[in-house]
Amino acid sequence: MTTTLTQTTGAATVPATMKGIQKTKAGPGFEWADVPVPNYGTNEVLIKVLATSMCGTDVHITRWDEWSASRIKPPMVYGHEFCGEVVALGTSVTSVQLGDRVSAEMHLINPVQTPTGTRYEDTRIIYGVDAQGCFAHYIALPALQLVKLPANITPQVGACLDSLGNAVHTVTRGDVAGKTVLITGCGPIGLFAIPVAKALGATHVWASDISDYRLDKAREAGADRVIDARKESVVDVIHTDCVEMGRTSSMSLGVDVVLEMSGNIRAINDGLDALAYDGTLVMLGIPPGPIELDINKRVIFKNARLVGCNGREIFRTWDIMLDLLAKGLVDINFIITHEMPLSQFGEAIELVASGQTGKVIMIPDAL
Repeated sequence: MTTTLTQTTGAATVPATMKGIQKTKAGPGFEWADVPVPNYGTNEVLIKVLATSMCGTDVHITRWDEWSASRIKPPMVYGHEFCGEVVALGTSVTSVQLGDRVSAEMHLINPVQTPTGTRYEDTRIIYGVDAQGCFAHYIALPALQLVKLPANITPQVGACLDSLGNAVHTVTRGDVAGKTVLITGCGPIGLFAIPVAKALGATHVWASDISDYRLDKAREAGADRVIDARKESVVDVIHTDCVEMGRTSSMSLGVDVVLEMSGNIRAINDGLDALAYDGTLVMLGIPPGPIELDINKRVIFKNARLVGCNGREIFRTWDIMLDLLAKGLVDINFIITHEMPLSQFGEAIELVASGQTGKVIMIPDAL
Protein backbone atom coordinates (compact mmCIF):
# COMPACT_ATOMS: atom_id res chain seq x y z
CA MET A 1 0.00 0.00 0.00
CA THR A 2 1.27 3.50 -0.85
CA THR A 3 0.15 6.55 1.04
CA THR A 4 -0.57 9.58 -1.14
CA LEU A 5 1.06 12.75 0.09
CA THR A 6 -1.21 15.42 1.49
CA GLN A 7 -0.20 19.06 1.84
CA THR A 8 0.66 18.73 5.54
CA THR A 9 2.26 16.00 7.63
CA GLY A 10 1.78 17.42 11.11
CA ALA A 11 5.42 18.49 11.25
CA ALA A 12 5.94 20.40 8.03
CA THR A 13 4.26 21.53 4.87
CA VAL A 14 5.25 19.34 1.96
CA PRO A 15 4.80 20.52 -1.64
CA ALA A 16 3.76 18.24 -4.45
CA THR A 17 6.94 18.81 -6.47
CA MET A 18 10.58 19.57 -5.75
CA LYS A 19 13.85 20.21 -7.53
CA GLY A 20 16.25 17.30 -7.99
CA ILE A 21 19.37 16.17 -9.82
CA GLN A 22 17.95 13.74 -12.34
CA LYS A 23 19.43 11.43 -14.92
CA THR A 24 16.65 11.77 -17.48
CA LYS A 25 18.13 9.55 -20.21
CA ALA A 26 21.06 7.30 -20.94
CA GLY A 27 24.18 9.34 -21.70
CA PRO A 28 26.41 12.01 -20.18
CA GLY A 29 24.93 14.90 -18.22
CA PHE A 30 22.12 15.58 -15.78
CA GLU A 31 19.12 17.85 -15.35
CA TRP A 32 18.21 20.15 -12.45
CA ALA A 33 14.58 19.26 -12.88
CA ASP A 34 11.15 19.53 -11.29
CA VAL A 35 10.25 16.08 -9.98
CA PRO A 36 7.42 14.76 -7.80
CA VAL A 37 7.95 14.59 -4.05
CA PRO A 38 8.08 10.81 -3.45
CA ASN A 39 5.19 8.88 -1.96
CA TYR A 40 5.87 6.71 1.08
CA GLY A 41 4.40 3.35 2.07
CA THR A 42 3.13 2.08 5.40
CA ASN A 43 6.62 1.01 6.52
CA GLU A 44 8.37 4.01 5.01
CA VAL A 45 9.35 7.50 6.05
CA LEU A 46 9.49 10.80 4.18
CA ILE A 47 12.67 12.72 4.95
CA LYS A 48 13.51 16.35 4.26
CA VAL A 49 17.10 16.42 3.02
CA LEU A 50 19.26 18.84 5.04
CA ALA A 51 22.59 18.08 3.38
CA THR A 52 24.00 15.67 0.83
CA SER A 53 27.56 14.62 0.06
CA MET A 54 29.13 13.79 -3.26
CA CYS A 55 30.89 10.53 -4.10
CA GLY A 56 32.99 9.24 -6.98
CA THR A 57 30.01 7.10 -7.98
CA ASP A 58 28.10 10.30 -8.74
CA VAL A 59 30.88 11.33 -11.15
CA HIS A 60 30.58 7.96 -12.93
CA ILE A 61 26.80 8.34 -13.22
CA THR A 62 27.02 11.93 -14.47
CA ARG A 63 29.72 11.20 -17.04
CA TRP A 64 28.05 7.91 -18.03
CA ASP A 65 30.86 5.37 -18.23
CA GLU A 66 30.58 1.67 -19.07
CA TRP A 67 29.58 0.78 -15.50
CA SER A 68 26.81 3.42 -15.44
CA ALA A 69 25.45 2.29 -18.79
CA SER A 70 25.15 -1.27 -17.47
CA ARG A 71 23.58 -0.30 -14.13
CA ILE A 72 21.58 2.94 -14.17
CA LYS A 73 17.97 2.92 -15.39
CA PRO A 74 16.80 6.50 -16.16
CA PRO A 75 14.82 8.49 -15.34
CA MET A 76 15.92 8.71 -11.72
CA VAL A 77 17.13 11.10 -9.05
CA TYR A 78 20.56 9.94 -7.92
CA GLY A 79 22.79 10.56 -4.88
CA HIS A 80 23.28 8.23 -1.90
CA GLU A 81 24.92 10.21 0.95
CA PHE A 82 22.70 12.47 3.04
CA CYS A 83 21.44 13.70 6.38
CA GLY A 84 17.83 14.70 6.85
CA GLU A 85 14.85 15.26 9.13
CA VAL A 86 11.84 12.96 9.36
CA VAL A 87 8.73 14.88 8.24
CA ALA A 88 6.17 12.12 7.61
CA LEU A 89 5.63 8.54 8.77
CA GLY A 90 3.94 5.52 7.27
CA THR A 91 1.17 4.16 9.46
CA SER A 92 3.22 1.15 10.67
CA VAL A 93 6.40 3.08 11.54
CA THR A 94 7.34 3.21 15.24
CA SER A 95 11.16 3.22 15.17
CA VAL A 96 11.53 6.93 14.41
CA GLN A 97 9.48 10.03 15.17
CA LEU A 98 8.69 13.27 13.41
CA GLY A 99 11.61 15.66 13.77
CA ASP A 100 14.29 12.96 14.21
CA ARG A 101 17.54 13.73 12.43
CA VAL A 102 18.67 10.68 10.47
CA SER A 103 21.08 9.25 7.97
CA ALA A 104 20.52 5.91 6.27
CA GLU A 105 22.07 2.66 5.15
CA MET A 106 21.47 3.09 1.43
CA HIS A 107 22.01 -0.56 0.53
CA LEU A 108 18.49 -2.00 0.70
CA ILE A 109 18.49 -4.59 3.47
CA ASN A 110 16.46 -7.69 4.16
CA PRO A 111 16.11 -8.71 7.83
CA VAL A 112 16.48 -12.45 8.45
CA GLN A 113 15.61 -13.98 11.81
CA THR A 114 18.19 -16.47 13.12
CA PRO A 115 18.47 -18.41 16.41
CA THR A 116 20.94 -15.75 17.64
CA GLY A 117 18.92 -12.72 16.53
CA THR A 118 18.30 -10.66 13.42
CA ARG A 119 20.79 -10.75 10.58
CA TYR A 120 20.59 -8.09 7.89
CA GLU A 121 21.21 -9.26 4.34
CA ASP A 122 22.44 -6.79 1.75
CA THR A 123 20.22 -7.11 -1.32
CA ARG A 124 22.76 -5.25 -3.57
CA ILE A 125 20.07 -2.71 -4.43
CA ILE A 126 21.35 0.79 -3.65
CA TYR A 127 19.21 3.90 -3.28
CA GLY A 128 20.64 6.57 -5.56
CA VAL A 129 21.98 3.93 -7.95
CA ASP A 130 19.20 1.38 -8.49
CA ALA A 131 16.36 3.34 -6.87
CA GLN A 132 15.50 6.99 -6.27
CA GLY A 133 18.20 8.86 -4.37
CA CYS A 134 18.82 11.93 -2.25
CA PHE A 135 19.94 14.75 -4.57
CA ALA A 136 16.63 16.51 -3.99
CA HIS A 137 14.58 18.18 -1.26
CA TYR A 138 12.94 14.96 -0.06
CA ILE A 139 13.60 11.22 -0.11
CA ALA A 140 11.35 8.31 0.95
CA LEU A 141 12.98 5.26 2.54
CA PRO A 142 11.95 2.19 4.55
CA ALA A 143 12.18 3.02 8.25
CA LEU A 144 14.41 -0.05 8.70
CA GLN A 145 17.16 1.70 6.70
CA LEU A 146 17.34 4.74 8.98
CA VAL A 147 19.98 5.54 11.59
CA LYS A 148 19.05 8.15 14.18
CA LEU A 149 21.82 10.67 14.79
CA PRO A 150 22.83 12.27 18.09
CA ALA A 151 22.43 16.02 18.44
CA ASN A 152 26.18 16.69 18.28
CA ILE A 153 26.43 15.48 14.67
CA THR A 154 25.92 18.35 12.23
CA PRO A 155 24.02 17.83 8.95
CA GLN A 156 27.33 18.24 7.12
CA VAL A 157 28.98 15.43 9.09
CA GLY A 158 25.80 13.37 8.94
CA ALA A 159 25.91 13.55 5.15
CA CYS A 160 29.40 11.96 5.17
CA LEU A 161 28.55 8.88 7.21
CA ASP A 162 28.08 6.58 4.22
CA SER A 163 31.70 7.22 3.16
CA LEU A 164 33.01 7.27 6.72
CA GLY A 165 31.28 3.92 7.20
CA ASN A 166 33.23 2.46 4.28
CA ALA A 167 36.44 3.52 6.01
CA VAL A 168 35.34 2.15 9.38
CA HIS A 169 34.39 -1.18 7.80
CA THR A 170 37.75 -1.43 6.02
CA VAL A 171 39.73 -0.60 9.17
CA THR A 172 37.79 -3.07 11.31
CA ARG A 173 38.28 -5.82 8.71
CA GLY A 174 42.01 -5.24 9.15
CA ASP A 175 41.87 -5.68 12.94
CA VAL A 176 44.43 -2.88 13.33
CA ALA A 177 44.75 -2.63 17.13
CA GLY A 178 48.42 -2.80 18.12
CA LYS A 179 49.52 -3.04 14.47
CA THR A 180 51.30 -0.90 11.88
CA VAL A 181 49.17 0.21 8.94
CA LEU A 182 49.70 1.46 5.39
CA ILE A 183 46.83 3.22 3.62
CA THR A 184 47.21 3.33 -0.17
CA GLY A 185 45.06 6.02 -1.75
CA CYS A 186 44.11 9.24 0.05
CA GLY A 187 40.79 10.12 -1.46
CA PRO A 188 38.08 10.96 1.08
CA ILE A 189 37.62 7.34 2.25
CA GLY A 190 41.37 6.82 2.58
CA LEU A 191 41.57 10.08 4.54
CA PHE A 192 38.73 8.96 6.81
CA ALA A 193 40.62 5.72 7.44
CA ILE A 194 43.62 7.53 8.94
CA PRO A 195 41.97 8.90 12.11
CA VAL A 196 39.78 5.79 12.36
CA ALA A 197 42.82 3.49 12.33
CA LYS A 198 44.52 5.64 14.97
CA ALA A 199 41.38 5.67 17.12
CA LEU A 200 41.08 1.88 16.89
CA GLY A 201 44.63 1.32 18.11
CA ALA A 202 46.99 1.34 15.12
CA THR A 203 50.50 2.06 16.39
CA HIS A 204 51.86 3.73 13.24
CA VAL A 205 50.09 4.83 10.05
CA TRP A 206 51.72 5.47 6.68
CA ALA A 207 49.66 6.94 3.83
CA SER A 208 50.61 6.97 0.13
CA ASP A 209 49.24 8.83 -2.86
CA ILE A 210 50.41 10.69 -5.99
CA SER A 211 48.58 13.99 -5.35
CA ASP A 212 50.18 16.84 -3.39
CA TYR A 213 46.71 17.98 -2.31
CA ARG A 214 45.76 14.57 -0.94
CA LEU A 215 49.14 14.05 0.76
CA ASP A 216 48.70 17.39 2.54
CA LYS A 217 45.24 16.28 3.70
CA ALA A 218 46.71 12.97 4.89
CA ARG A 219 49.14 14.91 7.10
CA GLU A 220 46.18 16.90 8.42
CA ALA A 221 44.33 13.64 9.06
CA GLY A 222 47.12 12.51 11.39
CA ALA A 223 49.22 10.12 9.30
CA ASP A 224 52.60 9.47 10.95
CA ARG A 225 54.30 9.49 7.55
CA VAL A 226 53.07 10.32 4.05
CA ILE A 227 54.71 8.86 0.95
CA ASP A 228 54.61 10.49 -2.48
CA ALA A 229 54.53 7.39 -4.67
CA ARG A 230 55.62 9.43 -7.71
CA LYS A 231 58.94 10.35 -6.12
CA GLU A 232 59.64 7.67 -3.51
CA SER A 233 59.52 3.90 -3.32
CA VAL A 234 56.72 3.04 -0.90
CA VAL A 235 58.48 -0.19 0.05
CA ASP A 236 61.89 1.46 0.61
CA VAL A 237 60.42 4.18 2.82
CA ILE A 238 58.52 1.68 4.94
CA HIS A 239 61.47 -0.72 5.25
CA THR A 240 63.75 2.16 6.32
CA ASP A 241 61.19 3.30 8.89
CA CYS A 242 60.74 -0.25 10.16
CA VAL A 243 64.48 -0.64 10.73
CA GLU A 244 64.46 2.61 12.71
CA MET A 245 61.54 1.20 14.73
CA GLY A 246 63.50 -1.99 15.48
CA ARG A 247 61.50 -4.22 13.11
CA THR A 248 64.54 -5.72 11.44
CA SER A 249 63.88 -9.44 11.12
CA SER A 250 62.81 -10.80 7.75
CA MET A 251 59.47 -11.80 9.30
CA SER A 252 58.62 -8.37 10.74
CA LEU A 253 60.06 -6.05 8.09
CA GLY A 254 57.06 -4.24 6.62
CA VAL A 255 53.58 -3.31 7.75
CA ASP A 256 51.10 -5.56 9.50
CA VAL A 257 48.03 -4.29 7.66
CA VAL A 258 47.50 -2.57 4.31
CA LEU A 259 44.22 -0.78 3.63
CA GLU A 260 43.97 -0.45 -0.17
CA MET A 261 41.67 2.44 -1.08
CA SER A 262 42.71 3.33 -4.63
CA GLY A 263 41.97 0.40 -6.93
CA ASN A 264 45.25 1.21 -8.70
CA ILE A 265 47.34 -1.83 -9.68
CA ARG A 266 50.62 -0.13 -8.77
CA ALA A 267 49.26 0.77 -5.34
CA ILE A 268 48.01 -2.79 -4.85
CA ASN A 269 51.45 -4.18 -5.69
CA ASP A 270 53.13 -1.56 -3.48
CA GLY A 271 50.87 -2.62 -0.64
CA LEU A 272 51.62 -6.31 -1.07
CA ASP A 273 55.36 -5.66 -1.36
CA ALA A 274 55.28 -3.51 1.78
CA LEU A 275 53.34 -6.16 3.72
CA ALA A 276 55.22 -8.04 6.41
CA TYR A 277 55.09 -11.84 6.56
CA ASP A 278 51.67 -13.06 7.75
CA GLY A 279 50.16 -9.63 7.09
CA THR A 280 46.71 -8.64 5.87
CA LEU A 281 45.69 -6.54 2.87
CA VAL A 282 42.11 -5.26 2.92
CA MET A 283 40.84 -4.14 -0.49
CA LEU A 284 38.12 -1.50 -0.78
CA GLY A 285 39.39 0.30 -3.89
CA ILE A 286 37.90 -0.98 -7.14
CA PRO A 287 40.25 -1.63 -10.09
CA PRO A 288 38.88 -0.62 -13.51
CA GLY A 289 39.02 -4.24 -14.66
CA PRO A 290 40.90 -7.54 -14.22
CA ILE A 291 44.43 -7.14 -12.88
CA GLU A 292 47.58 -9.25 -13.16
CA LEU A 293 49.07 -10.29 -9.83
CA ASP A 294 52.08 -12.42 -8.85
CA ILE A 295 50.25 -14.63 -6.38
CA ASN A 296 53.29 -16.78 -5.56
CA LYS A 297 55.63 -13.95 -4.63
CA ARG A 298 53.18 -11.47 -3.16
CA VAL A 299 50.64 -13.70 -1.42
CA ILE A 300 51.51 -17.38 -0.98
CA PHE A 301 55.16 -17.08 0.06
CA LYS A 302 54.32 -14.16 2.35
CA ASN A 303 51.50 -16.08 4.06
CA ALA A 304 49.40 -13.04 3.29
CA ARG A 305 45.67 -12.65 3.74
CA LEU A 306 43.65 -10.80 1.09
CA VAL A 307 40.34 -9.50 2.40
CA GLY A 308 37.67 -7.97 0.20
CA CYS A 309 35.56 -5.18 1.66
CA ASN A 310 32.37 -3.65 0.31
CA GLY A 311 30.01 -1.11 1.83
CA ARG A 312 29.31 -1.38 5.54
CA GLU A 313 28.56 -4.24 7.93
CA ILE A 314 24.93 -3.62 8.79
CA PHE A 315 24.48 -2.23 11.45
CA ARG A 316 27.70 -2.99 13.34
CA THR A 317 29.69 -0.47 11.31
CA TRP A 318 27.17 2.26 12.11
CA ASP A 319 27.38 1.49 15.84
CA ILE A 320 31.20 1.69 15.82
CA MET A 321 31.19 4.86 13.74
CA LEU A 322 28.66 6.73 15.89
CA ASP A 323 30.50 5.66 19.05
CA LEU A 324 33.80 7.03 17.71
CA LEU A 325 32.14 10.34 16.81
CA ALA A 326 30.19 10.62 20.06
CA LYS A 327 33.33 10.09 22.14
CA GLY A 328 35.31 12.61 20.10
CA LEU A 329 37.83 9.97 19.06
CA VAL A 330 37.35 10.82 15.39
CA ASP A 331 36.75 14.32 13.96
CA ILE A 332 36.12 14.49 10.21
CA ASN A 333 35.32 18.18 9.79
CA PHE A 334 38.69 18.90 8.21
CA ILE A 335 37.81 16.60 5.28
CA ILE A 336 34.73 18.73 4.47
CA THR A 337 36.32 21.26 2.13
CA HIS A 338 33.42 22.69 0.13
CA GLU A 339 29.75 23.52 0.73
CA MET A 340 27.54 24.51 -2.19
CA PRO A 341 23.85 24.76 -3.11
CA LEU A 342 22.52 21.68 -4.88
CA SER A 343 21.72 23.81 -7.93
CA GLN A 344 25.52 24.14 -8.50
CA PHE A 345 25.81 20.38 -8.98
CA GLY A 346 27.71 20.65 -12.26
CA GLU A 347 30.44 22.75 -10.67
CA ALA A 348 30.60 20.34 -7.73
CA ILE A 349 30.99 17.32 -10.03
CA GLU A 350 34.00 18.94 -11.70
CA LEU A 351 35.53 19.68 -8.28
CA VAL A 352 35.19 16.07 -7.19
CA ALA A 353 36.51 14.78 -10.49
CA SER A 354 39.57 17.05 -10.20
CA GLY A 355 40.79 15.29 -7.05
CA GLN A 356 41.50 18.71 -5.50
CA THR A 357 38.89 18.44 -2.80
CA GLY A 358 37.86 16.53 0.27
CA LYS A 359 34.14 15.95 0.74
CA VAL A 360 31.83 18.33 -1.10
CA ILE A 361 28.58 19.04 0.76
CA MET A 362 25.48 20.06 -1.20
CA ILE A 363 22.63 21.93 0.50
CA PRO A 364 19.20 21.82 -1.20
CA ASP A 365 18.16 25.27 -2.41
CA ALA A 366 15.09 26.88 -0.84
CA LEU A 367 11.89 25.81 -2.54
